[in-house]
Amino acid sequence: MEAFPKSDILEKRQASRIVGSMGRKKKTVDRGILPDPKYNSVVVSKFVNRMMWEGKRSVALRIVHNALLGLQAKITDKEPLEVFLKAIDNVKPVVEVKSRRVGGATYQVPVEIRETRREALGMRWIINAARSRSGHGMDERLAAELLDAYNSTGTAFKKKEDTHKMAEANKAFAHYRW
Repeated sequence: MEAFPKSDILEKRQASRIVGSMGRKKKTVDRGILPDPKYNSVVVSKFVNRMMWEGKRSVALRIVHNALLGLQAKITDKEPLEVFLKAIDNVKPVVEVKSRRVGGATYQVPVEIRETRREALGMRWIINAARSRSGHGMDERLAAELLDAYNSTGTAFKKKEDTHKMAEANKAFAHYRW
C-alpha cells in the first residue's frame, strides 16, 4: 500500500525542480563580515577567522588582540592597526603561477591575482609563518611575524618574493593564460 498517490509525488518533484534548482544558475551571495569589536576593522575580523582552529573563535580573538598589543609595545609611535594593515599589504602577492597542461607538457603560467585572493594568501602566509616560528606563545610569535612583515622581512615576505620570482622566471609562458 502506498502512502501517497503517484500523482502527488510527481507534482512535488516537479515543484522542487522549479524552486530548488541546483547551484548552477544562482550566484553566491556575499553576506559580508562583521567588523572586529575592539578595532572596528573587517580585515582584523577576517584575520581572526583564518587564525581560528576547531571553531575556537574566542581563543583566536585573544591571540590576535594580544599580538596587536605586543606590536603597540614594540612600536610606540604608530597605531597597532596601522602596522597590522601595512604588514598585510607588504605580504600580499600581485601575481602567482598556475599549472597549465598544453600538448603533454605542463607549464607554470603567471597569472594576476584578484584582490580577495591576494588578501587571503597574505593572511595565510603570515599565520603559517607565525605558527612555524619558535617562541613562547602564539601571540608573541604572531606579533614578531607582523613586525617582520611590516619591515619587509621575515618568512611571509620571503614567500611573496619567491612567488614573484617564480612568475618572473616563467614570464615566457604568459601567452598560455586563458
